[in-house]
Amino acid sequence: MHKEDIISLLEGYKNGDVNLDEALKRLINLPYKDLDFAKLDYHRGIRVGYPEVIYCEGKELEHLKKIVEDMLKQDKNILATRVSKEAYNAICEITDNLIYSEVARVCVINPKETKKVGLVAVVTGGTADIKVAEEAAITLETFGNNVDRIYDVGVAGIHRLFNNLDRIRRANVVIAVAGMEGALASVVAGLVDVPVIAVPTSVGYGANFNGLSALLTMLNSCAAGVSVVNIDNGFGAGYIASTINKRVAKGVE
Repeated sequence: MHKEDIISLLEGYKNGDVNLDEALKRLINLPYKDLDFAKLDYHRGIRVGYPEVIYCEGKELEHLKKIVEDMLKQDKNILATRVSKEAYNAICEITDNLIYSEVARVCVINPKETKKVGLVAVVTGGTADIKVAEEAAITLETFGNNVDRIYDVGVAGIHRLFNNLDRIRRANVVIAVAGMEGALASVVAGLVDVPVIAVPTSVGYGANFNGLSALLTMLNSCAAGVSVVNIDNGFGAGYIASTINKRVAKGVE
């Protein structure tokens, strides 16, 4: 539930379009719905502007199905991340109204048409980073942001990045996704006047240490304006970029 839903509900009750029982029924799950094994935070959209997202990895499939089943009652977009094929099949037992990206391991359940604002550029060093970048991009689109995907423009062929600078500079925020040594974020941040959110990926040979080398490079960036999320955390980058982009797009000072 979002602030707009509460306002609409209260106005409906005031005008007599919604009776007391219906209003109570719709508010009863605030601040959360207790499923015993899970506490579904339906109040989150009101508090922070974004609904709870289902992180599927590690969840029992029966628990996941019950969570989805209850969240569907809200009749809103549901975003699920780290969705394995097994988790996807389990969700399909509840509903077939969904969009699944096997590359990003992201599922949008009960998808709704969302008005999109602003622009976020999602940039990758290589094609092996696309799975993480797509998690960020789909998160952004689900939350109502326009996205420009600019993939495979890493420092090993830096002319590719320069050829796409005009596109990158049009964005309100840039997400730079890279593995190996993770230099992409520093290079991009030195060329643009907007925030750069760096996402280290676990792509790379042994001394990459499953993304640790890229993480340390990004944290030690000599270019100002870089913030860093956790290794392979495309969702986290998309979430942060959305909060920035929407404030810029709406002219919030």
